[in-house]
Amino acid sequence: MPLRKQVLATGETYHIVNRGVASTPIFTFDREYQRFIELVDFYRFNNSNISFSNFKKLQKDARINYMNNLKKQNIQRIKIYSYCLMPNHFHFLVRQTKSKGIKNTFSNIQNAYARYFNLKNKRMGPLFQSRFRATRIESDEIFLHVSRYIHLNPSTSYLVDTNKLDNYEWSSYPEYLSLRDILFTETDDILAIVGGIKNYKDFILNQANYQKELDRIKHLILEN
Repeated sequence: MPLRKQVLATGETYHIVNRGVASTPIFTFDREYQRFIELVDFYRFNNSNISFSNFKKLQKDARINYMNNLKKQNIQRIKIYSYCLMPNHFHFLVRQTKSKGIKNTFSNIQNAYARYFNLKNKRMGPLFQSRFRATRIESDEIFLHVSRYIHLNPSTSYLVDTNKLDNYEWSSYPEYLSLRDILFTETDDILAIVGGIKNYKDFILNQANYQKELDRIKHLILEN
């Protein structure tokens, strides 16, 4: 696997993408999506001192106390602004808040998830096509555009109708509309830029058709 040439700088925001090997599915059941979300919630913190597999071996009360302690200290490697899990790939819009935060977070997530997926599905070998890909966000305009791109993914891929995007469970979009409790998504910055929940929903839905005409800016959204 080639070394990463791009420097992932603390304080900068990036669009993170990865796919299954040869675009094969990486999520096949709801429980697998849920496991990935749990891994994101666990590994986004900088002060965890055990692996997720050892964390899962703890008694339920001990797991709850451990996560409550992590969240109380709130020493995060990354801030997550939006995300979407798709059957054969994932998207995250994140800011690095600790040195090597993005690398450590997503390396841990992918390695742990691949072990889980392979064991559960009795398969061997790499699950993801690479470590992950990252593009730095250079302006508020691109920041908003990538958030919209991520949240429209289920519609663009014809998994759901555009008017049912708020029912897609494996995306942060319902959190932006206050339809679901927020687990780890930071919604305030984007909502402040667009002027609130209603404006954000309009921003997403009014440009749904445009999402399918993005060939001219593929270099910005890593969908080559």
